[in-house]
Amino acid sequence: AGVLLVSLFTSSFLSTAPAQAQIIHAGQACVVKEDNISERVYTIREGDTLVLQCLVTGHPRPQVRWTKTAGSASDKFQETSVLNETLRIEKIQRLQGGRYYCKAENGVGVPAIKSIRVDVQYLDEPLLTVHQTISDVRGSFYQEKTVFLRCTVNSNPPARFIWKRGAETLSHSQDNGVDIYEPLYTQGETKVLKLKNLRPQDYASYTCQVSVRNVCSIPDKSITFQLTNTTAPPALKLSVNETLVVNPGDNITMQCSLTGGDPQPEVLWSHSPGPMPPNSLVQGGNLTIWRIRVEDSGYYNCTAINNVGNPAKKTVNLLVRSMKNATFQITPDVIKESETIQLGQDLKLSCHVDAVPQEKVVYSWYKNGKPARFSDRLLITRNDPELPPVTCSLEIIDLRFSDYGTYLCMATFQGAPIPDLSVEVNISSETVPPTISVPKGQSTITVREGSRAELQCEVRGKPKPPIIWSRVDKETPMPSGTMTMETYDGKLRMESVSREMSGTYKCQTARYNGFNIRPREALVQLNVQFPPVVEPAFQDMRQGMGRSVTLRCTMLKGSPMKVATSVWRFNGTLLAQPLAEQQDYSELKVDSVSRETSGSYECSISNDVGVSTCLFQVSAKAYSPEFYYDTPNPTLSQKQSKNYSYVLQWTQKEPDAVDPILKYRLEVRQLAQRNTIQTFIPVQKMEKGLLLEHILSNLKVPQSYEVRLTPITSFGAGDMAARIIRYMEPTADQPLPFPADNTCRFEDEKICGFVQDKMDNFDWTRQNALTQNPKRTVNTGPPTDISGTPEGYYMFIEASRPRVTGDKARLISPVYNITAKYYCVSFYYHMYGKHIGSLNLLVRVRNKRAIDTQVWSLSGNRGNMWQQAHVPINPPGPFQIIFEGVRGTSYEGDIAIDDVTLKKGDCPRKPIGPNKAVALPGSGVPALHSPCLYGPLTFFLYVLLR
Repeated sequence: AGVLLVSLFTSSFLSTAPAQAQIIHAGQACVVKEDNISERVYTIREGDTLVLQCLVTGHPRPQVRWTKTAGSASDKFQETSVLNETLRIEKIQRLQGGRYYCKAENGVGVPAIKSIRVDVQYLDEPLLTVHQTISDVRGSFYQEKTVFLRCTVNSNPPARFIWKRGAETLSHSQDNGVDIYEPLYTQGETKVLKLKNLRPQDYASYTCQVSVRNVCSIPDKSITFQLTNTTAPPALKLSVNETLVVNPGDNITMQCSLTGGDPQPEVLWSHSPGPMPPNSLVQGGNLTIWRIRVEDSGYYNCTAINNVGNPAKKTVNLLVRSMKNATFQITPDVIKESETIQLGQDLKLSCHVDAVPQEKVVYSWYKNGKPARFSDRLLITRNDPELPPVTCSLEIIDLRFSDYGTYLCMATFQGAPIPDLSVEVNISSETVPPTISVPKGQSTITVREGSRAELQCEVRGKPKPPIIWSRVDKETPMPSGTMTMETYDGKLRMESVSREMSGTYKCQTARYNGFNIRPREALVQLNVQFPPVVEPAFQDMRQGMGRSVTLRCTMLKGSPMKVATSVWRFNGTLLAQPLAEQQDYSELKVDSVSRETSGSYECSISNDVGVSTCLFQVSAKAYSPEFYYDTPNPTLSQKQSKNYSYVLQWTQKEPDAVDPILKYRLEVRQLAQRNTIQTFIPVQKMEKGLLLEHILSNLKVPQSYEVRLTPITSFGAGDMAARIIRYMEPTADQPLPFPADNTCRFEDEKICGFVQDKMDNFDWTRQNALTQNPKRTVNTGPPTDISGTPEGYYMFIEASRPRVTGDKARLISPVYNITAKYYCVSFYYHMYGKHIGSLNLLVRVRNKRAIDTQVWSLSGNRGNMWQQAHVPINPPGPFQIIFEGVRGTSYEGDIAIDDVTLKKGDCPRKPIGPNKAVALPGSGVPALHSPCLYGPLTFFLYVLLR
C-alpha cells in the first residue's frame, strides 16, 4: 500500500472568515430561473418534493437557519425555523409557496442571508356552469335568449382557456353569435363563452379546455357540457314546512323532490351546525332520522345542482321539543332599591326554563298547592324586559303577611309528551338575601402539583343560591374549559392540578335560584407547589491546570422559590458543601483543576417538593480543532506521479481556555483499512484564529483517507476532530474546485465556489440566453455565452436602474493555496455598449490581514464580441482572485465574463502589442504605461488580448 509521509509543520497566519451562503436546489424542480434580473425563482409541481440546500462557507463553520415569508406553508415550519443546511418538504402544497430565506452566521461580521422564491405549479379540474337571460322586446313579437357558459379553474401559472363546439375551436372572428371574454375581477381564473340570441346550431356539445402549457409536465384538463333546448336550472319542493317541530324519539322523513332541471340535478342534504347526525340516512332526495334526539335540532339544507343557473336550495328548521334548567328569581322592590323582602313593599317572583321552541312554553303559578288567584295585587307578566326572554313573573303589590307561602311555577308544553318542569320558592319572614365568606384557614390553599385541590366558600341565606367560580388574576379558562364554573355546595374541586392553575379564584352568588340582587363575592388563593427548574442542565467547563473554577446551579423557577437543600457529587461520590439559607442557587468552587479534580460534578437542588439536577463536566482538556472550510481539494504532487498531496488547514477552538497546546497528534488511515499512521506536530505558539497548515504527502491515487487531529496539552489529549480526504481526478496542473478541464464556465449554480462580495453595491448575475429578461436593455451585453449556444451560462453586471455611476459588483473566488511560484488567470470578457465602465481583476492575498491588489483593468466599449485576457501572477501566500465590475455613466453598460481558468505556470507567450502588457514595480520587467495597475505585491503580469 506504500508509506504515508507527513511533511513538517509550515507557516501560519490569523484566519477567520465571515459567513457566505448560496442556495441551490436538489429536488424535483421544473425550472430555476432568474426573474426580473436578480430574483431567483424555483418552480415545482404540487405534490413533488422540495429540497433546497444552503451552501455555506466561513470559519468557524456557520450555523444555518431557514425561515419563510409569504404563503402560509406548514404552521410547524413557520413557528420553528429549520436549523439545517438542507430544507426538505415532502409533497409540497400550493400554500407552501413563497420566499424562503437561508441565514448563515458564525459570529464573524454580519450574517449572510440569501433567499429564493418557490413557485408551486398546479392545475385543478375546471368547473363549467351555464346561465341564461331571456328578455322581451316589442311586446310578445320577439324574444331574445342569451346563454353564458362560464368556465372557472384554479391554477398556477394562470391557465389558458380554449373553447370548442364539438371538435371546432371557437373564436370571436369566425362567428358573430359568439363572444369570449374574461369577467372583471377574476384575475385570469375565468373565461365566459357568450352565445348571443341563441340559434339552432348553438345547441351542441361545448368543451372548456384549460392548459398551463405543460409547465412541470402538468397535462391539460377539460370539461364538456351538452347544451339542448331543454337545458334548465334545478327546481325543488319540500314535503314538510320550513319549520318542523317534533318530539324526541320520533322517526321523521323529509322528502326533497325535483320539479325541474336538465341535465338531471344532483340532490344533497347537509346539516348546520355540525355534520349530519349518525342516526340519519339519505336516499335520493329523502332524509330519514330515526329516534330523533334534542341534539339533532338545527337547519337541514336540501340543495340541487346541475351547473345550470344557480343551485336550488330549500331549508328546514328542525326543532326537537325539550325543556330543561328551571330557575327562579326573587326580586325585591326595585323602585325602593331594596335588597330584602319587606311587608308593604312590592315583590316579584320570576320563573324561566330553557325550552325548544321557547315561545310555546306555558307557565302556571300555584300558591300553597292551589292555583294562584290573580287580582289587582297579584299580577302575571310574560316576557319581562328586565329578565331573560320568555320569562314569566308573578308580581305581588304591597306585600302582606297573608302573601307569605310556598309558590310553585310549572312550565308545560301543551299537547306534547314532554314532562312538565316546576320550581318552588318559599316566601316568609325567614327568606333573606345571601351572604358569602371563606371558612377560617381556607383563604389560602397550598397543594403539590398533580394532586387534588378543593376551594370552599360558605353561603348563608334562604334560599341558598348556586356559587359561580372564576379566575381573577388570569384571563384563562377554568379547569372545565369554560370561563366560569357553577357549584351548589360552594366547593370547587380540581383534580391533578398544574402550576398554571396557581392564582386567585373568585366565588360569587348567582342571581338565579335566589335573590336577583348584586352578587356577593369572596376570594380564595391557590398555591401549587412544584419542583425547582434549574440551569444549566449541562455545562462543559474548561480551565487550565492549577486554576480555580466556580460551578453555580441556579433555581430559575419553583414553588416554593427557595433552595431547601443542595447536594454535590463528584463522579458519583458525595461532597460536603455548606449552604447558606434563602438562596436561589448553590455554588461549589474547585480550587485547582488537575487530573484528579477533573470529571463530572452533579448538583441536586431540592425545595422540599422535588429535586432537579445541574451537571458540570470539568477538565483541562483542550477543545477540538476546526478544519478550515475552503481548503482546496487534493492535487497531484507532480504530473506523472501516482501520489497526491493535501494541505491540511485548521484553527484551534478557544485556545486560551486551557493550558497552551504543545503539539497535535495526527492520525491518518486509508479508508477500508485498519492500519493508522500516527505522527505528532509540534506547535510554537497558539492564539485564537491562527490558521495552521500541514502538508500530507504520498497519499495514494485514487484512495481516500480519514484524518484525525487531537490537540495535546500538559493535561493530556484534548477533543479530537476528524475529516475525510477524498481524491478527485484532476489534470496535471488543475487547481480544483474548477471543473476537470481547468475552466469555470458557470454552468452550475455553485459557480465553482465563487461568492458575491457583501461589501459592494450590487451582485453579479448568472444567466443565459434562455433566462435573459425580455425587457433588458438593447445595444449592450452579450446575446449568448462564449460557446454561442442559448443554454450556455455566463456572469454579467446589469447597468440599468437602480444602479448609478460608480457602483461596484465584486465576485470572489475560493482561497487557493500556494503550490507553484507562478499562475496564469485566463478569462473571456464582453464589454459592449456606449456607457461601459470598467472591468478590474484583483488578487487578494491571505495573510494576517487580507490585501487586495489590482492586477488588470480595462474600460470603455470593446465591441459586441467576446475577447480573451491572460494575466500572470505570483502571489506570496494563499490567495483569491476578484472580478470587479464598475458601472459606467448610464444604462447601456452591461459587462460579462465567462470561461475563467487558473493554471500553474506562465501564460501563453504571444506577440505583445503596445499597451497590452504591463508589469508591477519591482518585478524585474520594464513597466509599460498603464495608470490602472498598482499595489505592494510583486506580481509578474502581462495581458494578451485576442
